[in-house]
Amino acid sequence: MIELILREHVEHLGRRGDVVKVAEGYARNFLLPRNLALPVSQGNRRRIEHERKQAEQRELAEKSAAEATAARMEAIVCEVRRRVGEGDVLYGSVTSADVAACLAAQQFEIDKRKIHLDEPLKQLGEFIVPVRLHREVTAQVKVHVLKLEE
Repeated sequence: MIELILREHVEHLGRRGDVVKVAEGYARNFLLPRNLALPVSQGNRRRIEHERKQAEQRELAEKSAAEATAARMEAIVCEVRRRVGEGDVLYGSVTSADVAACLAAQQFEIDKRKIHLDEPLKQLGEFIVPVRLHREVTAQVKVHVLKLEE
């Protein structure tokens, strides 16, 4: 086991500035090459504290921007039109990529990995889809799956 100071938030491990004990292989092969952590020393502690102050200010700005985007995003409705068969059964499904394309058409550049669908939408109707804009900010987007009129 080796002690490291985290430079960034690492999922399931700790937050920026935390001192954590991890396996040597994890530190050597993952955390250190990606600059996610530094060895514990007095100089590194001061460096991390300085980085933490800067990161907190940046984090506040990012969070407020994400909250503003979430408020704008929750006010819109995404309409996705799909071909349907007998009994209004969809051919295919509506995926997170489809929702991302719909949002892009409305001037929201969102990565499809931030759109959390448990499973693709496979029926007509209105759905609420969570979009994670920030670690602490999630927007709820209305998605209407409609019949494509041919």
